[in-house]
Amino acid sequence: MDGKRVLLIVSGGIAAYKCPDLVRRLRERGTLVRCLLTQGGAEFVTALALQAVSEEKVYQNLFSLTDENEMGHIRLSRESDLILIAPATANIIAKMAHGQADDLATTAILASDKPVFIAPAMNHYMYNHPATQANLALLIARGVTVIGPEEGNMACREFGMGRMSEPLEIVAKLDSFFATNLPLKGKRALVTSGPTFEAIDPVRFIGNRSSGKQGHAIARALAALGCQTTLISGPTQQTDPIGVCVVHVESAREMLSACETALPADIAVCAAAVSDWRAKSEVGSKIKKAAGAAPPNLKLTDNPDILATLSQLVIKRPELVVGFAAETDDVISNATSKRKRKECDWIIANDVSPHTGTFNGDANKVHLITSGGVENWPKMSKIKVGEKLAERITAHFGDAS
Repeated sequence: MDGKRVLLIVSGGIAAYKCPDLVRRLRERGTLVRCLLTQGGAEFVTALALQAVSEEKVYQNLFSLTDENEMGHIRLSRESDLILIAPATANIIAKMAHGQADDLATTAILASDKPVFIAPAMNHYMYNHPATQANLALLIARGVTVIGPEEGNMACREFGMGRMSEPLEIVAKLDSFFATNLPLKGKRALVTSGPTFEAIDPVRFIGNRSSGKQGHAIARALAALGCQTTLISGPTQQTDPIGVCVVHVESAREMLSACETALPADIAVCAAAVSDWRAKSEVGSKIKKAAGAAPPNLKLTDNPDILATLSQLVIKRPELVVGFAAETDDVISNATSKRKRKECDWIIANDVSPHTGTFNGDANKVHLITSGGVENWPKMSKIKVGEKLAERITAHFGDAS
């Protein structure tokens, strides 16, 4: 959705509290978001909060001469690629269905010639009421796209259908709408992400600081281009990407097994920070610390090398195998040697020294190393890195065809 412009109309439902996060998720994908806040919406979220996350003026008053001079209700809707109403209450749905234009939101909607999406949110009795269902049917017949709602617990302490879809699901729907061209449709990819945890005893493990943000971003970007994607994730706090098959594992051996199960695939991106070693033998009960005793002698053994295993397959080798090289010294030199040693096609090198903030951070500066040389990419968000890599993979298959 890079470069797309969304007009987000926030109406008066408790689910409006999710809208700052929704704006943030849209902006992570390069979307320009202008917010229009109704009088009811302002009871649940402030204009200041929406302005802070969107970095754009928030519009509220139909009769503000300043706003009309700067951006009239017609321009406000026409200069967007899409209008999204979230949350869409029963009230604004009814107004839309019957063509009312009594505030800035409904006037902008009525004056628009752009696609309209709504994310309903209301009590389940209100949602299931014949009037609401008739209004929704009328809007759908006119071409409005409805996202959700979901079934779940309500703020009114009841349970039923009427919860607004989560921000990531709404963003995924908009992604699908804008992705009119799906250049990787028909391709299959496996992506590894996050750390691996190698057990020492039932409570201790060998691990690392990988957050999984980069691997998850790559999987999401490939799926957005139509690729059938399996994400094999070590233990992370990341949300499973919508539209991606996610397999959760802990150890390197489990990750390798999941990769082998995901084959055949056209693309393999090994972004996980796999532990090189594991305890030679896991202790079945917690190792106790005895007073005055020396620390236990931990014997390590090699873990399977997932990148090398996939790269050196004779049968079922993915056409394109991409590895990652997390380095702290001689980044490009070490990564170049790693690419040749592992026999992968491409390798993404990045500096993970503490001062870079790469681990657990939201940004990354990488170098793409191929047989043709080194591409130095500027520092950008991990989401952008994922999208740029997906575009580079798309170009590779376009060239191959």
